[in-house]
Amino acid sequence: MGAHASMYRWGPLVCLIQTPEKGGNMDNDEVQIRQLVSTWMDATKSGDVDTVLGLMTDDVVFLLPGRPPMRKAEFAAVSRPPAGGQAPIEGHSEIQEITVSGDWAFMWTRLRVTATPPGGAAPMERAGHTLTVLKKEHGKWLLARDANLLTPVTGSTAADKQP
Repeated sequence: MGAHASMYRWGPLVCLIQTPEKGGNMDNDEVQIRQLVSTWMDATKSGDVDTVLGLMTDDVVFLLPGRPPMRKAEFAAVSRPPAGGQAPIEGHSEIQEITVSGDWAFMWTRLRVTATPPGGAAPMERAGHTLTVLKKEHGKWLLARDANLLTPVTGSTAADKQP
């Protein structure tokens, strides 16, 4: 699998959890959703595909620019590192909103990811927003749908570094 396809994989995967502002209050569902994202991030950075797969529903759908919808089986296939090894991934995400309604929740984030392919190729950087739908199954929050709107980052000014 080429680096371009793998970069799409990383878009919805790597998030840095932010805590609510001082004085903010999170309910248990929001805490669990933030923990899901934190676990996803840690597992992605360490290449633990099985843990990431365990954080999504069986009927998960990823929506990516310029690609057909991706289901869990395809996600699993493209998430396995190629023979050359896994590219180091760095990411930063700001959770803008989490809304919970019963056993469903949605979250939108500002996200920036950088992947450095093995072999000295230039790092690939993407930034933008994601919109994620989560579903609570058997008391556990899982990712059910994810619209990843990341686009390639160009330029190197400080303003370009903002997602």
